Amino acid sequence: MTASPNPSYIGRFAPTPSGHLHFGSLVAALASYLDARSVGGRWLLRMEDLDPPREMPGAQAAILDALQRYGFEWDGELVRQSERHDAYAQVVDRLFSQGLAYACTCSRKQLEGYNGIYPGLCRNAGHSMENAAIRLRVPELEYAVEDRVQGTFRQHLGRDAGDFVIRRRDGLYAYQLAVVLDDAWQGVTDIVRGADLLDSTPRQLYLQELLGLSQPRYLHVPLIVQPDGHKLGKSYRSPPLTPDQASPLLLRALRALGQAPDESLDGASPREILDWGIAHWNAGLIPRTLTLAEAQLR
Repeated sequence: MTASPNPSYIGRFAPTPSGHLHFGSLVAALASYLDARSVGGRWLLRMEDLDPPREMPGAQAAILDALQRYGFEWDGELVRQSERHDAYAQVVDRLFSQGLAYACTCSRKQLEGYNGIYPGLCRNAGHSMENAAIRLRVPELEYAVEDRVQGTFRQHLGRDAGDFVIRRRDGLYAYQLAVVLDDAWQGVTDIVRGADLLDSTPRQLYLQELLGLSQPRYLHVPLIVQPDGHKLGKSYRSPPLTPDQASPLLLRALRALGQAPDESLDGASPREILDWGIAHWNAGLIPRTLTLAEAQLR
């Protein structure tokens, strides 16, 4: 794909191949793409295929095809997290040997009733790494992220998150670890993604600090919320992107992001719409929240 001239901004889009791209995915992809390209930055593509049991057959190929048909061009080669296991294993082993992480043998049943916040049952048990999840010890500290759209978001790691898994009991590596390591490895300076991941960001800040990695800038675009409160996603009434709807859906996604595409773009090609978006991008217009009705009317 085409290269870009400004390496001081490196963005990325990192879909999970558990299903096809949908309109919510398009909004996130478009925001990250335009934010990078509007300043001459690089835009990378990473497949977050960490969880084979949840991966839908054919989803990776479908995602790549949809991005290309919608006019997106990325820099460099596609990176797959499934090819990065050695890098994750080295960091897990180091954190465990330093006492910064520990083995956990708790079952899901044991953890029922704790509202997803680990109560520290195995913190001082001294279990071996075999047949166990590996959790990172978190400090009793509050971490804050200054998000370009959502403003200041704060989270007390001990009280609101608890020690979190970096390697699962089945040997698969956790998102929190992989995303931090891969963003640093790829030199990502700006992370633009959906607001459902804002809650994960303080844990990622702590991991960055612990590993001596630089902190990217963050922009979390609003989730598109349906009337019943569910987010628009792969698992809930969200139709996959189709090639014949590329131009009208790109225009709708631009409007959902607060941009105001010209009426002259009606009937334009996906590439022409993206070029307009690059030239007119203003992240300051992105709304903090968005309902499905608003996204359809914009």
